[in-house]
Amino acid sequence: MELLPVIEWLEHTGAGTAIRDSTWLFPCIEAGHLLALALMGGSVLLVDLRMLGLGVTRLPVAQVCRDARPWLIGSFVVLVVTGVLLFLSEATKCYLNPAFWIKMAFLIAGTVFTFAVRQRVALAGGAEVDPAMARRVAVISVVLWSGVGIAGRAIAFY
Repeated sequence: MELLPVIEWLEHTGAGTAIRDSTWLFPCIEAGHLLALALMGGSVLLVDLRMLGLGVTRLPVAQVCRDARPWLIGSFVVLVVTGVLLFLSEATKCYLNPAFWIKMAFLIAGTVFTFAVRQRVALAGGAEVDPAMARRVAVISVVLWSGVGIAGRAIAFY
């Protein structure tokens, strides 16, 4: 099945057209997207730094992870919603942009890694997790989420 006609249809939906044709809608949605990225990045980095033995060292890793979890999930939801809206406004441009696909690959990998591996390691606590393993998990997490942000920024340059 050819995907480009579907992408073009998405771009010409009412939402895509409204966002693209509005003077303020796209920048407001993008501002929300970037704010959510900052909040998510902060919640990810807070836990990852703690797993690296840095940051909020007076609290156990599991506690930092539990405290950051609502920010992680809330900002992730906002990122997805605003990301879909931004995509609808320029779906064809995104579809043809290699940086977009790199971002999507990092996003999928980062999401799966965060919720399948990182959360389990962080919530397990110090006694049950090898510190070297926790550090590796933290570094992988930082690399994956940095890849999302960097590739996302690169979309504008292709």
